[in-house]
Amino acid sequence: MADVLVLRGPPPARADGRFAPSPTGSLHLGNLRTALLAWLLARAAEGRFLIRVEDLDPGRARERLIAEQLADLAALGLEHDAQAPRQSTRGARYEDALALLERDGLVYRCWCTRAEIRDAPSAPHEHLPEGAYPGTCRDLTASDVAARVASGRPHALRVRADAARETLVDRLRGPVEGVVDDFVIRRNDGAFAYNFSVVIDDGDQRVGEVVRGADLLDSTPRQVWLQRRLGLERPGYAHVPLLLGVGGERLSKRDGAITLRQRRELGESPQEVRGMLAASVGLAAPGEAPELDVLVARTRDLLHSPVTV
Repeated sequence: MADVLVLRGPPPARADGRFAPSPTGSLHLGNLRTALLAWLLARAAEGRFLIRVEDLDPGRARERLIAEQLADLAALGLEHDAQAPRQSTRGARYEDALALLERDGLVYRCWCTRAEIRDAPSAPHEHLPEGAYPGTCRDLTASDVAARVASGRPHALRVRADAARETLVDRLRGPVEGVVDDFVIRRNDGAFAYNFSVVIDDGDQRVGEVVRGADLLDSTPRQVWLQRRLGLERPGYAHVPLLLGVGGERLSKRDGAITLRQRRELGESPQEVRGMLAASVGLAAPGEAPELDVLVARTRDLLHSPVTV
């Protein structure tokens, strides 16, 4: 059954879209569908399509996968319009943004492990979601901090969000509201966290609309909070339904041929794969493999008939 696209509200002021894969594995069909939708929404609004390589985790990122992922996008005709920046080269920019938050007193050190967070009492703010950080290290005394530093145990950095409430209108999901916990912006191994780096990257690339999987929707209020604190423009958001396997779970190897290479080995052309992905969101009929300009025109029709929320 197709996840027919229904756009809600007017398009964002800026039309540029992006796709930001992590080079830790091959792109599966769900990733490629998200990339296709991001490309179509940008092109239909006469915007640029941008790529970013999210290689913040050096232990998992693989150079060969960057080339493979870019080749998959090119095979589907999803050309991008600027050089793809790599997060691994942007440490100085992230340090500058961190300094701004520290200047405003919005950052504190946290020594808690996942197990300690799981076993801790509930967060003091009743509106925080289940599993939110309970604030254990938020108001440590100077002597408590000194003792933890002396122990040599590594610490993460968290923001003081004060259970702020953030709202947005997602172009596919409608109104979204969330309460922001004290989330991590730098891990205890020194790497900057996803929610921190992605906000800065989207701002610097002047991304107009972030199109990504619905599994990332819950993190968006955190990112909106950071945008306000760092003085960055807020992009529009469109969180697309996940492409699921036959058992209703996330796609995995047990679902068979889930990468472009595997589909090609079965005799399918990139155009046929692209048509199948378009059909899964109602932009093509089953078995149809329309050219990209046709898909852009159909997407433009959606842009001109949004649902009011």
